[in-house]
Amino acid sequence: MTSYTVMGFVDALMVARLGPLEVAAQGNGGIWSFNPIAFVFGMLTVVNTFVAQNVGAGRRDQTARYGWAGVWLAVGAWLVLLLPWAAVLPFIFDAAGHEPELVELETEYATILLFGGVLLISGKAMSHWFFGYQRPGVITISAVAANVVNVVANAILIFGEAGIPELGIPGIPGTPALGLAGAAIGTVIGTAVEVLVPLVVFLGPRVNREVGSRGNWRPDFRAMRDLLRLGWPASLQFGNEMICWGLFVTVLIGRFGTDHLTAAWAVIRYMHLSFMPAVGFSVATTSLVGKWIGAGRPDIAVSRARIALGLAVGYMSVCAIGFLMFRDSLVGVFVGGDTSPETRAAIVSIGATMLVWAALFQTMDAVGIVYSGALRGAGDTVWPGVVSSVLGWVLLVGLGWLLVEAAPGLSSVGPWIGATAYILAFGIVMAVRFERQAWRGISLVAEGGIPGPHLPAGPAAPALDGASSYRDLADDVADSTRTGVSDAVREVEDRSRGE
Repeated sequence: MTSYTVMGFVDALMVARLGPLEVAAQGNGGIWSFNPIAFVFGMLTVVNTFVAQNVGAGRRDQTARYGWAGVWLAVGAWLVLLLPWAAVLPFIFDAAGHEPELVELETEYATILLFGGVLLISGKAMSHWFFGYQRPGVITISAVAANVVNVVANAILIFGEAGIPELGIPGIPGTPALGLAGAAIGTVIGTAVEVLVPLVVFLGPRVNREVGSRGNWRPDFRAMRDLLRLGWPASLQFGNEMICWGLFVTVLIGRFGTDHLTAAWAVIRYMHLSFMPAVGFSVATTSLVGKWIGAGRPDIAVSRARIALGLAVGYMSVCAIGFLMFRDSLVGVFVGGDTSPETRAAIVSIGATMLVWAALFQTMDAVGIVYSGALRGAGDTVWPGVVSSVLGWVLLVGLGWLLVEAAPGLSSVGPWIGATAYILAFGIVMAVRFERQAWRGISLVAEGGIPGPHLPAGPAAPALDGASSYRDLADDVADSTRTGVSDAVREVEDRSRGE
């Protein structure tokens, strides 16, 4: 997840060299193109849940069907959701009151991302299959390769033959500078690499021998139904949150002008660097909680969730300190191009204030992110999905809008107060829900058409001190990573020998 965030961060840094208008257009186009994608992402997270619980129950032969079901659902969503959305976006940007030049740029950027979205969401299905199968090393390789390709493609497509002389990066003679559109195309190219690597491994001889990945490619409507049945609340949660954040930035913050929009997107880029690795801990928590519940050991599932919580809270708390200490310099990185000194000073001042508010909720954001992943691993998706959606509209959008209307003197600080209230409330309710452990009565390996008895809780795990728990988790991660990397290398060797 850190690698994926770096891809977006590098894109933003390169686009910042074009000017503040392009930074705002990239942010708006990116978040609004991602809104329908987020709904699909949310649904596909339960591929991890079904695969992990079947792995824990010793039913690996059931896992391939969920990987393929995720891919087929991704293709269907691209056709019926993403492509039509590309035609609607220009009207949304225009209705938001954006200036014509901004509307043109953000529409072009979003349209390219949506047309290439089938690669992104299909890759997400594959990623969650490997996470649930306890082999994240394959996804690590694909993410690193995608980042390398993305940087090279961006340098070529954004700046053309001019290159980036300040950084010693030459251009390719005769290559046109595509600007913001080049950044979108470079992202699509990088995403293609990110889906091809796990797909090659998934279809390779080793994985095929283990789970029959090649023989399950036909649409399995029963598996698709399972994903939709369990995944719609997660889809609601992810998609609704993206809509709320989209309204937060483009409407509530955008009401105060381009300087506020540019500052907000600079701050959100740093928030991505903070919370996306925490999302990685959340994905790991989903996988480990699912595996141990499938094995009939919910006690170990709880232990793993709490360890992941400690790691995420520690990381995001350090990020919060960095936001406070270096806020002016952090925002200044995204103010480039031919920006006047007055505009630069205004954007930095606005963004620095926003970073203070962002720092306030980092720790509690980690709590909500990890516990929601733990609940998905347990198959508890309906309650978190509905509650988070209500909180998003009431606090992030509702309270933010109320402060914009009732206290306009607060300027863009008003919406950030609403965002802080939303994330604090989200963290608290997710923690309470998981720790009450109502999810112990859920058994996916006994449902969704998968035969088998309800698995008992099993004997209590031996008491572990904090240090031994972390060592145990580290052993799990190290073994999983070694397996994933060695599998990927073996797949490449097997294919080179023509097997």
